[in-house]
Amino acid sequence: MLSFPCTLACSQTCSRILGLSLGTAALFAAGANMALLFPNWDVTYLLRGLVGRHAMLGTGLWGGGLMVLAAAVLISTGWRYGCFRKSGLCRSVFAGLLSSGLALLGALICFVTSGVALKDGPFCMFDVSSFNQTQAWKYGYPFEDLHSSNYLYDRSLWNSVCLEPSKAVFWHVAFFSTLLCVSLLQLLLVVVHVINSFLGLFCSLCEK
Repeated sequence: MLSFPCTLACSQTCSRILGLSLGTAALFAAGANMALLFPNWDVTYLLRGLVGRHAMLGTGLWGGGLMVLAAAVLISTGWRYGCFRKSGLCRSVFAGLLSSGLALLGALICFVTSGVALKDGPFCMFDVSSFNQTQAWKYGYPFEDLHSSNYLYDRSLWNSVCLEPSKAVFWHVAFFSTLLCVSLLQLLLVVVHVINSFLGLFCSLCEK
């Protein structure tokens, strides 16, 4: 059976690993959101205001990115203070709850936004001639009200509906799926951090 000092040391190591993992995930989230702002790495779409609302919200930048990164810094450095150093137990608990809440909120916002974005589909130029019998193209969300089939599973729609940007559906699905997976990973890491924080708190109280 592990002694309390050994368990406490494991909790400290876990905090460092969790902080590093959350920080890395935050950078991936920010990178994925940046890519969504530049379809096909073309800056002209952003300058012309032709980027979808989900990407423009930037939840991968400030939610899954900045908020989670700030929490990661608190988590990775918090093991040096508070209960792990036998000083300021209440301060340690407060810092742990603050970092967990910050990361949870940021990751949750990013997760929900990514899910909605995948449901609504990409913002692109498409042919609306089937609605008014005249040849016309406009920018919008052609899959938003498409109830006959799900574009996520019907790959034949990926290149036939969106005319511009090229590979708009692939770009949208690839990076919002990345954001969805990264934010889910962040949520799981936050749960592990909460459990680890309570374990460290328990060990500190028992050691005293």
